[in-house]
Amino acid sequence: MDIATIGLDLAKNVFQLHALDHSGRTVLRKRLRRTEVLSFFARLPVCLVGMEACWGAHYWAREIQKLGHTVRLMAPQYVKAYVKTNKNDAADAEAIAEAVTRPSMRFVPVKTQDQQAMLALHRVRQGLIKARTAQANQIRSFLAECGIVIPAGLCRLRRALPMALSEDERVDGLMRQLLVDLAARLRSLDDEVARLDRHIAEFNRRNQDCRRLETIPGIGPVTASALVAAVGNATAFRNGRELAAWLGLVPRQSSSGGKDRLLGISKRGDSYLRTLLIHGARSMLMPATARHPEPDGWLARLLARKHRNVAVVALANKNARRAWALLARGEVFHATAPTAT
Repeated sequence: MDIATIGLDLAKNVFQLHALDHSGRTVLRKRLRRTEVLSFFARLPVCLVGMEACWGAHYWAREIQKLGHTVRLMAPQYVKAYVKTNKNDAADAEAIAEAVTRPSMRFVPVKTQDQQAMLALHRVRQGLIKARTAQANQIRSFLAECGIVIPAGLCRLRRALPMALSEDERVDGLMRQLLVDLAARLRSLDDEVARLDRHIAEFNRRNQDCRRLETIPGIGPVTASALVAAVGNATAFRNGRELAAWLGLVPRQSSSGGKDRLLGISKRGDSYLRTLLIHGARSMLMPATARHPEPDGWLARLLARKHRNVAVVALANKNARRAWALLARGEVFHATAPTAT
């Protein structure tokens, strides 16, 4: 059987396969149980396998690549345009087989196990920080019910909480015991976040790319490790602007008839990475951490004519492009001009 291209629609237990020959004609439609997938591909000659970048896709891509096949992952929104009729597994597999052969298709790099482990660590850390913030707000609201108002911020809460629990007469009985338990839970969440931060720091010490990224102003250990884990092989992007667009840091367009109209940033891609880059850029504009106070810098000129938030996103975009240059070319960051006020 002449099979050149395969579209594989992934699922939990039953996978749908659509095979094309070298001329693009359909030669096989087949349903496979999960346990049959690898044995089926082991019997095939080397071919191109396309899959949507969804749940489990990176695992299957790694396993099928071990059998000698070329695997390409695609974003589901790019495949959807090739679905000809109602959505079902067979139609999805056919659309995947068609989309993977397009010369203009954009592919998602296959992630390694280490990359996926680091991304999982970041997701766990993000969830713990969200839970810690919710816990702190709950404690602050309970204290407000007792007439004790603590300003926003974890540091202020940590400083004021011991005194409120031990000395303030407005907190007593059952409320005191409840707040003691909640304070212990808050400390436990702090310890969990600190433990994950130590894992990230250890990962960065062992990874040369992370150490290079940390030299960029506005990129710290957390952002550096997240970028290395998410981006992987930076040469999959042709230039730094493609990486910035992948992160959703470039303007959306609504252009027609030769009239260009740029809107706000697209906010595509990973919102977690985009948030880290924007917060890092925002920290560069704080007076206490400004590194280049000279007024003739690029960022200073931008701040003179644009809103502060626009300048923050522009700096995040620039840092993403700098990160691409360091990852793709193996370069070291050199500050050639002032970048902050």
